[in-house]
Amino acid sequence: MEIDAKMVAQLRAETGAPMMDCKAALQETKGDKEKAKDVLRKKGKQIAEKAASRDVKEGKLFTYQHFTGKIAVIVEIVCETDFVAKNEEFNAFGKGVCFTVAATVPPLAFVNREQVDKALVDKEREIVLAQTLQTMKGKPQQVIDKAVEGRMEKFFAEKCLLEAQFVDPTGQGDAQTVEQKRHQLVGKIGENIQVRRFVRMELGG
Repeated sequence: MEIDAKMVAQLRAETGAPMMDCKAALQETKGDKEKAKDVLRKKGKQIAEKAASRDVKEGKLFTYQHFTGKIAVIVEIVCETDFVAKNEEFNAFGKGVCFTVAATVPPLAFVNREQVDKALVDKEREIVLAQTLQTMKGKPQQVIDKAVEGRMEKFFAEKCLLEAQFVDPTGQGDAQTVEQKRHQLVGKIGENIQVRRFVRMELGG
């Protein structure tokens, strides 16, 4: 299948990935846009993993205040150079992370699942297992195990910022988690970018 410029431009508009990467992904998937998105996400993840060991001494504090004045957010996102800290897409990502923290209810509590206290995870797994055994009584063990893992993934998605659905301030692009969006940005810029910490404050909370 011939990959034309219009297809490449459309994929770039939806993913933000470089033109050459979009073209290569479409060629690899024979023009299947959804599969091409998966290819780009995997590439972004690989680049992010390679960059993760590099020092991050620059960055920015992003802030957001809801128009009611009753919710405020501060997010620290770090990178390798001051040049990237001024990058338009880096700043759009930071704004989106603030929106995500502000919009997610119940409020997020951790940056990633590694920060979640083991005792809390063990307790949640115990509860989920008991509920699953009750609702799926008689089902094969592998089916029960899969259901438990699915519910634990939901638990982490509700607690951890990186696993929450990214709220795009532009209202464009396909659904991604904050971590997938970070991978995409690292893949495009080529620097180590990390969400280090966040604070969400609500009046009377």
